[in-house]
Amino acid sequence: MQVTATSIPDVLLIEPRVFGDARGFFFESWNARAFAAAGIGAAFVQDNHSRSRRGVLRGLHYQIEHAQGKLVRVIEGEVFDVAVDLRRSSATFGRHVAITLSAENRRMLFIPPGFAHGFLVVSESAEFLYKTTDYWYPEHERTLLWNDAALGIAWPADLTPTLAAKDATGVLLAAADCYS
Repeated sequence: MQVTATSIPDVLLIEPRVFGDARGFFFESWNARAFAAAGIGAAFVQDNHSRSRRGVLRGLHYQIEHAQGKLVRVIEGEVFDVAVDLRRSSATFGRHVAITLSAENRRMLFIPPGFAHGFLVVSESAEFLYKTTDYWYPEHERTLLWNDAALGIAWPADLTPTLAAKDATGVLLAAADCYS
């Protein structure tokens, strides 16, 4: 696999080695030894799977306690995936990484604890899988407002997002609970 640091070096783009022929393809989406050799020593405790239709925006979510690292990928369709650095001590605080993940490109993104995460479905539908380094604790979940101008995220302009109530009422970065 090829692991590349993004514009925020702690967020890593992972491109697996894919073996394909007339029958289909095979690749390892997780191998603890290979990921550890690439500097990702995460211990994952939970796998999640969502299916969403075109225009659904999920996020930007994080947990202020029990912060979760995530390994995210798409197995059907395509999404515009975003991670926002919420670590006040970081030189990249408030900045984001945005990457297209799709079933076709088979890219994965490793997002360490300390980031808000979300995605917008740009295909007709998408199935999104992600591993987390801690469990979901709804009492610690927070939502950063997806379209806060301070974040400067250039979401695909051709879509009007469909939002859950908690995503529509997320908080601005200036008022958000953040990590130290």
